[in-house]
Amino acid sequence: MSSGTSVVSHQRGRKLRVLRGAARLLAALALAVNAYVHADLAPRYDLVAENISQGTLFRIEAALSALAALLILVWHRLISDLFAWCVAAGGLALLFVYRYIDVGTLGPFPNMYEPRWYDEKFVAVVALALAVLATVFLLLTHRWRRGRGVHAGLGNRRRRRGEVS
Repeated sequence: MSSGTSVVSHQRGRKLRVLRGAARLLAALALAVNAYVHADLAPRYDLVAENISQGTLFRIEAALSALAALLILVWHRLISDLFAWCVAAGGLALLFVYRYIDVGTLGPFPNMYEPRWYDEKFVAVVALALAVLATVFLLLTHRWRRGRGVHAGLGNRRRRRGEVS
């Protein structure tokens, strides 16, 4: 490999790291906005209840979004990216389901059908959509490293010594 190729490869790797960092910041910001919106709305929905109130579910969504935002910023691992994607995609899916489909009461969960748009709901949709896009980018550009487990590299050492074919 020529030195020109390694310089191009290094620059490409640097650009990807910058883009991944920007995606992490975008996802964390979007998840933090979603957490704020749901925490702010929770008291208004405390009276909508079967066994579990809609306000409680909003607080759970706020906590999960805040945790995902924190994890995606401080723990750069595939599992934190997957968790953040699950929170964002799940929240977005539920938001659309309860906007367009009257599901009714499901077990302990209240009927959360709300067929109108308002500012907070729109902000949550935009934030969750941005978080989904950013986390999909992180998942698609994840560097898959081989041999990171407990026995990492053991096969290579054995192969070099001629113990394994």
